[in-house]
Amino acid sequence: MSTLGKITLLDYGMCNMLNVARAFQHIGADVEITEDPCVAMAAERLVVPGVGAFAGGMAALHRRGHAEAITRFAATGRPLLGICVGMQVLFEGSDEFGETPGLAVLPGWVRAVPDTGADGRKLRIPHIGWNALLPPEGREGSWKNSMLEPMAGQQPEVYFVHSFAAVPADRAIRLADCDYGGNRLSAAVAKDNITAVQFHPERSGSAGLAMLERFMTQ
Repeated sequence: MSTLGKITLLDYGMCNMLNVARAFQHIGADVEITEDPCVAMAAERLVVPGVGAFAGGMAALHRRGHAEAITRFAATGRPLLGICVGMQVLFEGSDEFGETPGLAVLPGWVRAVPDTGADGRKLRIPHIGWNALLPPEGREGSWKNSMLEPMAGQQPEVYFVHSFAAVPADRAIRLADCDYGGNRLSAAVAKDNITAVQFHPERSGSAGLAMLERFMTQ
């Protein structure tokens, strides 16, 4: 019997579900993987992972009936976690491969990661590898009562793989940033029952596991 309760992972064909499932299993969660939107809507806690392009992710969500399921779940007040592309699709839309509407659960737009640093040097795109999480400027202490609370007072290194990043329209939902070549990128957001992260907690070692465990207790 799980000590942390049940977590439902939504499989829409855009993620290596095994890595995410193993991370939750490691911390003691009872993991359920589903392709059924009805099961997703009935979940205690729902995770929407994702890799690849925004447009492909949205097409898969619509094709499988998951777009409405996520939107309806978000309105229930139960905990929802978006990871990587699963974070991006929660916003109003993206510029990737032309404008594509998102689920509009969160206010803001997904835009390309700048390919030039603050010093004018070219940056490698996609942004791949370990980078430190930082509180947003002027919002120190914002990690309290959030998934990132175990890392409060630290700058944990987490693993990123992305070419686009969300730009929240509401600064109040911005939970954490990362610095890439002097450019501040949104790395995590939180609004009511919704948390979304651009990085991969399932690939971020002990820090990522601590965040997932905190999510399970919210």
